[in-house]
Amino acid sequence: MIQATQMRPGMVIKFENELYSVFSVFHRTPGNLRGFVQARMRSLRSGNMTEHRFSSEDRVERAALDEHEMEYLYDDGEFYYFMNTETFEQMHLTKDLLGDAVQYLIPQLNVKVEFYEGKPISVGLPAAVELTVVETEPGLKGASVSNVTKPAKMETGLVVQVPPFISEGEKIRVNTAEGTYLERA
Repeated sequence: MIQATQMRPGMVIKFENELYSVFSVFHRTPGNLRGFVQARMRSLRSGNMTEHRFSSEDRVERAALDEHEMEYLYDDGEFYYFMNTETFEQMHLTKDLLGDAVQYLIPQLNVKVEFYEGKPISVGLPAAVELTVVETEPGLKGASVSNVTKPAKMETGLVVQVPPFISEGEKIRVNTAEGTYLERA
């Protein structure tokens, strides 16, 4: 158990018998009133955002998570298959659990899967992934770096805004946190 004032963004806590990922924390001490902690949290079960005001004296249970390095193998339309890189055990996860991460999954991509009491609850992607452009408008001759962009469809179905000199078949690096173009690979 930790004090509410020790909560930090990214922590996973157990609150009202449900797991929440802490999104943001603001510690406030208004005038002559008692201090409190305003926390924005995302439910790991439903994905809904919620806000809760904790008293400074409140104690919160921090969830003990196990993290395993896993390699993405393939999907069959319904399930996404992963292999533990240490034990070589295979497991499958649903699209509901993975959420937006499915747009960045390419074979042989290593991800971190967090488990709570033996059940997978979330997938951590690397900061950037290399994806191949499969569909975009033709590149412009002599196009240099500018603020003009065009949409490009990646091999996973993700659409990213790219500079005009990027053409079909090229590999680019994409920021997984924001879904933005970084550079040519």
